[in-house]
Amino acid sequence: MSRACTTLVLLLLAGCERFDFGYADGTSGRFADWSGRWVVINYWAEWCAPCRYEIPELNELAVDSSADVLVVGVNYDGITGEDLTRLIARMGIEFTVMLVDPQSHFAYDRPSVLPTTVLIDPDGRVQEMLVGPQTRDSLEGRMSVPAAM
Repeated sequence: MSRACTTLVLLLLAGCERFDFGYADGTSGRFADWSGRWVVINYWAEWCAPCRYEIPELNELAVDSSADVLVVGVNYDGITGEDLTRLIARMGIEFTVMLVDPQSHFAYDRPSVLPTTVLIDPDGRVQEMLVGPQTRDSLEGRMSVPAAM
């Protein structure tokens, strides 16, 4: 096979990467990419007053701990498309929002109370399901996360 054909085949195969899910911002992800850091999965809804309280705390955690912690949100009502994009902006959510519920991948029960936050350890195991609004400090206290400088 010629060098040009080999390059073409490699480029085509590179475009065939499989993703596990999509994010509201149009990007895609794989659960394998979450390995090695804490994952905070937060379930929220527009009608949930305590969810609104904790969103700034989750935004702060997502920005300041990005190397050690991944914060992702799941809209409890399953809103998608432009409606979800507008809702994320209206609620001031700055962390990544998933288009699918990851509960089946991690084998935990879908929350029945909001807000609920699920902590996944760096080895991909569910450590805790926290019901009620969380703060950055309450979450960091449950994870081994270096303090922000």
